[in-house]
Amino acid sequence: MMKQLKIGNVTLPNRYILGPMAGVTDLPFRVLCKEQGAGLLCMEMVSAKAILYNNKNTESLLEIHPDEQPVSLQFFGSDPKIMSEMAKRVEERPFDIMDINMGCPVPKVVRNGEGSALMKNPKLVYEIVSAMVKAIDKPVTVKIRKGFDDSCINAVEIAKIIEEAGAAAVAVHGRTREQYYSGQADWDIIRQVKEAVSIPVIGNGDVTSPQKAEELVKQTGCDGIMIARGAQGNPWIFSEMITYEETGTLPERPGKEEVRDMMLRHARLQLKYKGEFIGIREMRKHVAWYTKGLKGSAKLREEINRVESYQELEELLFQRL
Repeated sequence: MMKQLKIGNVTLPNRYILGPMAGVTDLPFRVLCKEQGAGLLCMEMVSAKAILYNNKNTESLLEIHPDEQPVSLQFFGSDPKIMSEMAKRVEERPFDIMDINMGCPVPKVVRNGEGSALMKNPKLVYEIVSAMVKAIDKPVTVKIRKGFDDSCINAVEIAKIIEEAGAAAVAVHGRTREQYYSGQADWDIIRQVKEAVSIPVIGNGDVTSPQKAEELVKQTGCDGIMIARGAQGNPWIFSEMITYEETGTLPERPGKEEVRDMMLRHARLQLKYKGEFIGIREMRKHVAWYTKGLKGSAKLREEINRVESYQELEELLFQRL
């Protein structure tokens, strides 16, 4: 029996969650992960201020496909008033959960006191979360890190504040901001958070296979598993985790024809939503991820950066794979 996960009044079909990644978890990629069975899809983070100022690029980030539910919309910002008012402004859009980003390590976000910088300001964390919870009826969740740096490892304290402020769940990435994505994720901090709060805890960091997901749950007791970089070029990870949980066996990895078909399908979705110029350029990094480790992939990765049309992409993929 597949384990479900309940976040507020939203029941996810399973515990496997596509984590939010800027420039990666756009609509085309989310649709592919949904088809592979992801229980929740997290969108790219959106600036609350950008919505306030009607930034035209933000509109495409807010687009949701009718087939992708349940989906989580992630806000970043540091002003409780702006964040809660903008949450209210977009609430009628078809997302199911509103997530607050308190984990982004990127300098320009941190310099503004947003993303992972919020972990240094517990009082502000409470103000933002409670304002958002009061402003909308949809469940509010928060994504945090282990801490800001080694001198500020406070995920447990922050998670308790988040729970007290009324959030429906918390996701914990087992690295500090200073680590970015390097080194090994500390799963023990996820276990500590799980023991400290009663809302669902979603574990995040270094889950790249069904066995790793199982290990994370065993070690931490977490309720949900968030897969971010492990899904890059690998939407199949979700169907593999579901099969493994249901049967205890690992399905065969996709062969090169299946990988090629998925890349071309991904490219067609990119073109449909973004046009050929942007769509094909954005596909370059995805192709590098999809083909990592495949025979002839080094040469392909070199050539992919010169591809400018769908036809060229198709020809190159049939030639090299």
